[in-house]
Amino acid sequence: MKGRLAQWLRRFGAQGAALICVALALCCFAAEKEGYHMDELLSFQLSNAQFNPWIVPTQPVGRLAKFVQEEIRGESFGETVGNLADTVRDVVENRGASRLLQYRADVYPEPVWIGAEQFRDYITVGEEDAFSYLSVYFNVKDDNHPPLHFMLLHTMSSLFRDTVGPFQGCAINILAILGCCLCFFGLGALLERHGLLPRGYGRAVGICAALLYGLSTGGIATALLIRMYGLLTFFCVALFYVHMKKWLEKGFGGKNRTLIAVTALGFLTQYFFLFFCLALAAVTAALLARRRRYGELKRYIRSMVLAAVIGVGAFPFAIQDVLSSGRGTEALQNLGQGFSGYGERLGAFGGLLVKGSFGSVALGAVLLAAACLAAGVVFARRKGWKGLTGRVNSAPAGNARREFRLLLLAPCGCYFLLAARMSPYLVDRYVMPLFAFSSLLLAVLGARLAAAAVPDGRQPLGKVLLPVLALLLGLVNMAGYDGEYLYRGYGRQMEVAERYGELPCVCLYDGVGYYDNLPEFTRYARTLLLTLPELEDRQDMEGLTEGPGIVVLRKPEVEEAGALEALERYGLRVMEVLLPGEESVHGDTVYLCAFS
Repeated sequence: MKGRLAQWLRRFGAQGAALICVALALCCFAAEKEGYHMDELLSFQLSNAQFNPWIVPTQPVGRLAKFVQEEIRGESFGETVGNLADTVRDVVENRGASRLLQYRADVYPEPVWIGAEQFRDYITVGEEDAFSYLSVYFNVKDDNHPPLHFMLLHTMSSLFRDTVGPFQGCAINILAILGCCLCFFGLGALLERHGLLPRGYGRAVGICAALLYGLSTGGIATALLIRMYGLLTFFCVALFYVHMKKWLEKGFGGKNRTLIAVTALGFLTQYFFLFFCLALAAVTAALLARRRRYGELKRYIRSMVLAAVIGVGAFPFAIQDVLSSGRGTEALQNLGQGFSGYGERLGAFGGLLVKGSFGSVALGAVLLAAACLAAGVVFARRKGWKGLTGRVNSAPAGNARREFRLLLLAPCGCYFLLAARMSPYLVDRYVMPLFAFSSLLLAVLGARLAAAAVPDGRQPLGKVLLPVLALLLGLVNMAGYDGEYLYRGYGRQMEVAERYGELPCVCLYDGVGYYDNLPEFTRYARTLLLTLPELEDRQDMEGLTEGPGIVVLRKPEVEEAGALEALERYGLRVMEVLLPGEESVHGDTVYLCAFS
């Protein structure tokens, strides 16, 4: 037993240590997360609100949500199943005249007060709605994203009920990042085995890539943002690993079940997966045709088509999302603009990519200059570029190296160019998968450089030096992380909501800014969501003319003078500014108001 353990530690001990290092670092950052981007809270709401995809101030409970509560849900599981069967039978027999299709939601002419319990129902899971994946599917069909990530988030919320916390979403991202690290380990061994890496450097490259990615600014941001981009990154990396495995060893002539599964699941995670997948598929098909591996090419095309059929069949609303939804139409319009403003967008996303990979543009430039200098020294010492190829196995690797570079760089380049053109906002989430591939590329280049620079007799030094340098760079990135997606300071805003939780709250917003504050609204007795014109013209005075006082939360988009003037019309005057806008992570100003 001891001998087996020692053997296991010799083989996998360093890789296990790297995984633990990455996991601990990311968990520490997740533990510091205090608040959320509104899109993160939208993720919780789409995942957990029972058949209620949107929060509408004039319709707190959606039509289907009300129908489920009043007509479907029974006092026992058997009664619920019976009610559901009756509803299906009624729809089949009566169609448009059925109870379900004739049912109407309660829609009010003005925004109404929404209680704390209702807000909790929006973003958490209770005993009755745990593991309700049909509800998630229904909610997401009205969004612009496929359902897989939301179903996983709903699963986490069902396991940890009646609460919303960063760990529920960050755990999915951290597991996805660790999955990327495992793929890096497999790629390192695979590339060394086939002569694409210097002999003895496969394990070092895998560990180096894992540390570079897991401890990078981009890796930390991917772990903290509770959206589907961590999962998207994993499926892109896994798809590349499966392609390399089949290209170098197994071939595409088999059943390709893993290839089909990864492709379908990636599609069901985020539509940007298509940027990488289609480019990788095109390169793979071209290489198979060039190698005259026509039988494999036929099976490969059949497998990818089958994956597409499975993905679209599982979520047919994807076609509408891509071609005719608001976000899909916007992306296609951006693509149709051609080169107009493209240079600026390329520069912006290039800066985000360098920052996410190296911590800052300046540090990235320094590392690039250092790598070029080291390559120049090696070139001068070895008198030619052969020194940079390192010591490789005897297998014919010339063509394989070129094919590897093409399979890696072409899809990544295509993804970057399309993301830079079609993304709705200039933010890092849309290029998060590239953080992982830049780490892999840097690790491979580092291995070739180390193998060429280190004398033959001191080869172990290079294999140790690579992970050490990656760890040092990771520590620098961690120390210099700017706190993005942590939303430090939101805890103070939650403390205000806890302290004045017995009072009602009026949230003055513009657009859908109130999504930032959903956790606070679960603390106040009840909340009224109003735009400034709705407050000025409101007819229903209930709750606005008397009582012990009101907490008013003003979003930064709402003009302060106009808001205070409108409050004075109801006899409300500001007693205390509980949280100034400059101290709020979202720029909110929170007032304690009393009736004069």
